[in-house]
Amino acid sequence: INQNFLDYASYVIRDRAIPHLDDGLKPVQRRIMWVLKKLDDGKFNKVSNVAGNCMQYHPHGNASIEDAIVVLVNKDYLVEGQGNFGNIYTGDRASASRYIECRLTELARTQLFQDELTEFVPRYDGRDKEPVTLPAKIPLLLMLGAEGIAVGLSSKILPHNFIELLEAQISILRKQSFTLLPDFKKGGLMDASNYDDGRGSIRLRAKIDVADNATLIIREIPHSSTSESIVSSIEDAVKKGKIKIKSISDFTAKRVEIELKLAPGIDAEKTVQALYAFTECETSVSSRIVVIDGDRPAELTVSEVLKRNTTRLRELLELELKIKEGKLLEDIFFKTLVRIFIENRIYKKIEAAKTSEAVSSNIYKGFKPFEAELWRPLSDSDIEMLLRVPIRRISLFDINKHKEEMDKVQAELEETQKYLKSVTRYTISHLKKLIKE
Repeated sequence: INQNFLDYASYVIRDRAIPHLDDGLKPVQRRIMWVLKKLDDGKFNKVSNVAGNCMQYHPHGNASIEDAIVVLVNKDYLVEGQGNFGNIYTGDRASASRYIECRLTELARTQLFQDELTEFVPRYDGRDKEPVTLPAKIPLLLMLGAEGIAVGLSSKILPHNFIELLEAQISILRKQSFTLLPDFKKGGLMDASNYDDGRGSIRLRAKIDVADNATLIIREIPHSSTSESIVSSIEDAVKKGKIKIKSISDFTAKRVEIELKLAPGIDAEKTVQALYAFTECETSVSSRIVVIDGDRPAELTVSEVLKRNTTRLRELLELELKIKEGKLLEDIFFKTLVRIFIENRIYKKIEAAKTSEAVSSNIYKGFKPFEAELWRPLSDSDIEMLLRVPIRRISLFDINKHKEEMDKVQAELEETQKYLKSVTRYTISHLKKLIKE
């Protein structure tokens, strides 16, 4: 029992319920994003099809996967939906997975994936590999928020405004101070005086307009409520005699609109205060940022999470630049080899060779006078590549066109090397571009 319980507890904490600090995703969300990337051709995929593919990586039922897809679609950032994905305002559920479709957003395509920077591990059946974390270049943990209950600990991370997060990251890179508070799609009013950088709680209120002396209209509701739960709490308060309301009409669809008709002689302003005191029109929400950091749970603050995300963003962008620099250097090297090979007729030296060893030896000798033009020594694989250059390309070689291509690649290389000398400035420009987009 001791061994099995510890194994189970460790699994639920690290591989099920708690999001990872690096990419802000729980395992099921990461596997969904990975499957959507593998299926991505720009077209929508049925949610049931995505869930079926995801079950190759996620050793649990399809219902949890389908529910997670619906949550990601309703958050708007990473997955785009087509069909009825429910209503976050009323609490209505989504249609069955066979009727609704989804695909990656452009934000997810450009900011979440880079195979060369991704660490992979075998999936549960060993037939394929899955990412440990995605190389996310956006602060997903604080963007999406998360809620999870594991063994012995729980996590409740509130969502924050995307643009405010990016602006705070710029402040971090510039070594300036910043303040971050939660932000919610449903709107409402917030008292965040006890938020304590994500270690405290906030109070949320519905936004109630006084239309006239006998009519109140609720237009925005707290993050943790739905129009249905608000109406139900008001009805309970009326039954208990806390509030006097003649009728309640819920017109909520794409926007919240709950109309309350007051009993004759009842003061509208006092009723608003009573609604905050006795119904779900005011709620308190606690924040506890528990994440997987490396391979163990850790409790952090909003500032700590964003600073770690910003450091990771800078590292990822630097690695991307180094990969790009390497590819450009190889491209220049290859183009230089081809030019020397054709211009100096080194290919003529292989005509008399009887063996493959003699061919390689003659090419090595042919390039000896031009070693100063190459940024690295010639290798056997380079010779194999030269031997695959088609005769047609040799006979139609255009020196001017080749020079134009070389100049273009050289300019791109110089720009990349310039960015590598000031990665922090490059990271700030990346964030500014993202804010503009």
